[in-house]
Amino acid sequence: MNDSDRNLPSKKTSSQAQVDAFLGDLARLPVRSGKAEGRLLFAMDATASREASWHQAARIQHDMFEATRHVGNLCIQLAFFRGFGEFKVSGWLMDADEIHRLMGRVFCMAGETQIEKVLKHARNEAGREGVRALLYVGDCCEENIDRLGSVAGELGLLGVPAFMFHEGYDALAERAFRHIAKLSGGAYARFDAGSAEALTRLLKAVAVFAAGGAPALDDLALREGGEALRLIEQIKQGERGGG
Repeated sequence: MNDSDRNLPSKKTSSQAQVDAFLGDLARLPVRSGKAEGRLLFAMDATASREASWHQAARIQHDMFEATRHVGNLCIQLAFFRGFGEFKVSGWLMDADEIHRLMGRVFCMAGETQIEKVLKHARNEAGREGVRALLYVGDCCEENIDRLGSVAGELGLLGVPAFMFHEGYDALAERAFRHIAKLSGGAYARFDAGSAEALTRLLKAVAVFAAGGAPALDDLALREGGEALRLIEQIKQGERGGG
């Protein structure tokens, strides 16, 4: 990868409630078209605190990328941070095999979070070529929440929603992630070791949404149902209700 200066269970459970809430937020987003359509920035916290769950997360992300093969117009850029100020990004990729290959080369290393760099990179990329959405996966936040909120607000003005996927239960991270999601016009969802299946469905839904909007989600719903089907219904309800 290149350096950052080149730009890289019968009853409804609380986990299911999180899924429903996240999909509800996603459904209220306008389905934009134009220059930014089909470009998804996928960013990851690769610091040491995520090492224990890294392989599981990689499998989930693999499933998400596989779900977008049939769409055909989704470009994904991978980004991650770790170690002593290390922040790397890939080029814009459409080949799922290449994405898997690059993902397989990433490993965790001790260091502080660099979420502000992620948000600023998304802002800069949106100004250059356009970005449909930012999808972030992390477990903690060690940065100034007001500075993060400022950049998140800029993403909102640019029409780049940030979908913040929170691993674990760190209260400070939840607060920061929720603010980033709200200010950018995106959504927040928590996951843990017991909610991998729900997370996979959500990640796939966001990726397909970024690739082709409602029509692509409709196709996913016909093939798989589940979360994508409910998401389609919520989008339609949002359109009837004026967004």
